[in-house]
Amino acid sequence: MPELPEVETTCRGITPHIIEQKIKTVIIRQARLRWPIPDDLPKLLSNSLLHTIKRRAKYLLLEFSSGYVLIHLGMSGSLRIVDIDQPAEKHDHVDLVFHNKKVLRLTDPRRFGAVLWLGKAPFQHFLLNKLGPEPLSKHFTASYLHQLSRNRKLSVKQFIMDQKVVVGIGNIYANEALFLCGIRPTRKAGNISKKRYHALVESIQSILKNAIDQGGTTLKDFVGGDGKPGYFSQQLQVYGKADCPCPVCNAILKEVKISSRSTVFCQNCQK
Repeated sequence: MPELPEVETTCRGITPHIIEQKIKTVIIRQARLRWPIPDDLPKLLSNSLLHTIKRRAKYLLLEFSSGYVLIHLGMSGSLRIVDIDQPAEKHDHVDLVFHNKKVLRLTDPRRFGAVLWLGKAPFQHFLLNKLGPEPLSKHFTASYLHQLSRNRKLSVKQFIMDQKVVVGIGNIYANEALFLCGIRPTRKAGNISKKRYHALVESIQSILKNAIDQGGTTLKDFVGGDGKPGYFSQQLQVYGKADCPCPVCNAILKEVKISSRSTVFCQNCQK
């Protein structure tokens, strides 16, 4: 599923083509996504100017003169900029058509994504109002994680994947960040020292920045706003590599399930 780097890559890719452009029409071919697309969305956006496109967690927020639209890519979704005369394919469910003849097209084979109208108070919406800090912001620190984790018995991997703790760290990047800083993903969050949380924060930020620079990670479906895949998959150290040699010590990487999610780590390098 697209995680923070993929959504950030998408945001940066689509913005130059449609920013400060007006909506001509909205075409909804399939309204039954994870949540139904509002029937009146075309009317709400008609002739509305797009001011900004921002990412919050794994969501995109499009600020129009009439209000905000939230777009979530779900498990298999992608957003691309296409020309107005490019025919829609089977899984192209929504088009935002602009007056400059550019189209923002949502493709979502599994239909777990979302296109929702949030009006003019987007951060009061239930998807946004309880989110933790952004991992690349000044609010995400070792002190914050250490304090919040005290007496927490869940695994550190579950802890950093909790969107109320910090946003945007999905399974791929949790595996990679924990490997980079040498913390075993099964360790209890409440037993990790502030010093080790400092290393974890640095690892998370380094992994995410690198992934964004590489256009995200393409494993199956993801493509960026330009239709190109992300290349960070070529730099994955442990994710998806169970039973392979550790890239540091050559020991065989072990796979376990944590909250039903595949978790790969090195028993020698991660303590």
